[in-house]
Amino acid sequence: MSRGAAAWAVLALTGLALFGNYYVYDSIGPLAEQLSRELGYSDTQIGTLNAIYSVPNVFLVFVGGILVDRYGPGLVTFWTALVCLAGALLTALGTPFELMAAGRLLFGIGAETMIVATLAALGIWFAGRQLALAMALSVSLARAGSYAVDVSPLWAADAYAAGWQAPLWLAAAVMLGAAVAACAYWRLEARAAASGTQVLGLSRERIELRGLTRFSRGYWYVLALCVLFYSVIFPFRSTFAIKYFQHTGGLSLEAASLLNSHVFLAAMFATPLFGWLNDRIGRHGLLLTIGAASLVASFYVLGATHWPPGVSTVLIGVAFSLVPAVLWPAVTLLVAPQRLGTAYGFMTMLQNIGMAGANLAAGALNDASGAGAGHPAGYLPMIAFFGVLSLLAVACALLFWRERVRRPHRT
Repeated sequence: MSRGAAAWAVLALTGLALFGNYYVYDSIGPLAEQLSRELGYSDTQIGTLNAIYSVPNVFLVFVGGILVDRYGPGLVTFWTALVCLAGALLTALGTPFELMAAGRLLFGIGAETMIVATLAALGIWFAGRQLALAMALSVSLARAGSYAVDVSPLWAADAYAAGWQAPLWLAAAVMLGAAVAACAYWRLEARAAASGTQVLGLSRERIELRGLTRFSRGYWYVLALCVLFYSVIFPFRSTFAIKYFQHTGGLSLEAASLLNSHVFLAAMFATPLFGWLNDRIGRHGLLLTIGAASLVASFYVLGATHWPPGVSTVLIGVAFSLVPAVLWPAVTLLVAPQRLGTAYGFMTMLQNIGMAGANLAAGALNDASGAGAGHPAGYLPMIAFFGVLSLLAVACALLFWRERVRRPHRT
């Protein structure tokens, strides 16, 4: 197999692995109201199910990035897919709450390092050519997993009618397919390395924490933007959005899930277009600023207007498509290929601190404000919280834009 064909095969297999990864992560959102109704879970507990996913990655995902640099993204993708599968199975076993939380914790141990491994894989296989497009297509496949689970109350209605547990077993089955794809990618990479098709070798350097100080200022701006952006997107869209639309708009589970799914549906198609645009014009700072500003506008619509929620969904869809299409390839401009695993791992570590904190903060704000179907105004503090984080993300995008204008060739 030629290097070009192998690269696209890597993209397809890692994309399928990410499909299952994101499906399992987002499986809590459509179940949020059902978990409250059938098991009596509070919003703090529901937020904890996604926050605890991030807890191990406060430390382990950075280690995972180093392992990617040392042992290769293929092997690490396969290892972590098996861990994710075990976590999904434990989550589906369910009650008591501590057992479900333990499953989400175990899933989190594998999931974020898998994402780092796939990013590093694309950075290696597509180095110097069509990288933004390749990463955008990978993100699209991941978004397809999020979209599939958001509309699962429609295509898997019987599972939801059977109770809270059946949709989680379905998620575990999807993760099993992802593990198979990860295994196929690992074998492909091993064969490519043996035949010399993979031209970039693995790092055998000893990685030390003080080496982080050698990253450029632009990298730190991108890192801060990453943390803020994902601390808004996933805690809102993957944890509370469906429940929010049910209670503030009087929507059914099916209608609220469909509305939320439009963000992921749009991202599936728009992200590759933005990736192609990024490859063509290379205006990373400008594009990141536009994407972050769209996120600010979306929460302004939700919190300060009476416009239909679909307007906010469109704006979040723009942000969710544009920012990842530009942010992840931008790292390859700022970091040497041999350190991509470490760089992505450190970013993802801090990202997970932000996501965990935002999930817990949003749940606590909802509980403290008495948010619910009988008091929809109680969700306003949560909307304001996400709006402030979005404004800070815009500031980081502007700082990165200025840095790239002043030092366009610095890495």
